[in-house]
Amino acid sequence: MVNFNGQIVDDNALYLNGKNRGLLYGDALSETLRVVNGKIIFWEDHYLSLMSSMRILRMEIPMSFTMEFLEEQILTVLPAGENNNSAGIRITVYRNNGAGYEPESNEVSYIIDPGFLANPYYILNENSYEVELFKDFTLSKNMLSNLKTTNRILNVVGSVYAKENGYNNCLLLNESKSVVGALNGNIFLVKDNVIKTPPIEDGCIKGIVRKKILDILNKIDTYECQEKSISPFELQQADELFITNSVMGIQPITKYRKKIFGNIVAKELLGKLNAAARFN
Repeated sequence: MVNFNGQIVDDNALYLNGKNRGLLYGDALSETLRVVNGKIIFWEDHYLSLMSSMRILRMEIPMSFTMEFLEEQILTVLPAGENNNSAGIRITVYRNNGAGYEPESNEVSYIIDPGFLANPYYILNENSYEVELFKDFTLSKNMLSNLKTTNRILNVVGSVYAKENGYNNCLLLNESKSVVGALNGNIFLVKDNVIKTPPIEDGCIKGIVRKKILDILNKIDTYECQEKSISPFELQQADELFITNSVMGIQPITKYRKKIFGNIVAKELLGKLNAAARFN
């Protein structure tokens, strides 16, 4: 079941048509978040991210789109009496129908789609997780690359490449050949006591868990936190590499080419991320 403009409809219901601007032009935004015990984790950050992105794309923000209203709409897709379930929720906002690049209006519609998760807490996946660089296409170093738009053909083609070659994920490059992130999240590199992640200016997604990890690191003295460009040559010199996003939390990378990585820092930060989420 999904929430389409406040109405609960079946997954297979025909509630979109061929003039949908998200389908025709990628004229849509999405925000993926986690709900546990009826609570949206890091909801204020997700909400502000969505509102900011809508403004940048000159979408009209309805007066009804308050934090309280959208929270209520998100929770409607959870089964009644089963609030203890952990759910990954995707909210998609798109400009209303109209053929042609120039929209007929800037009014929007929304879809809220749930996917249920096995664990309420962020759990560290310690299975083998191998990545490779995806070099066929690159990201641009501009504000559009920072937004979670539905224009994700690069990520789709990269995912096909990863599957064809037996990788769990791929790392993306920008036009300056710096590592920007993974197909499904932000990237962090650990070397000695320094933890690096690409700056927003390099074209990475403004991920909410990325922001939370940076907040955590800035409050402890154990590590030096840097938002600096990452060269592909640094990857094999790292002690650890890990990926972050709002649904899985932290995913350690175990192998890149011939280098095997540990997960000590990832495990430590995951505990602090769970504490910051305040699931109860």
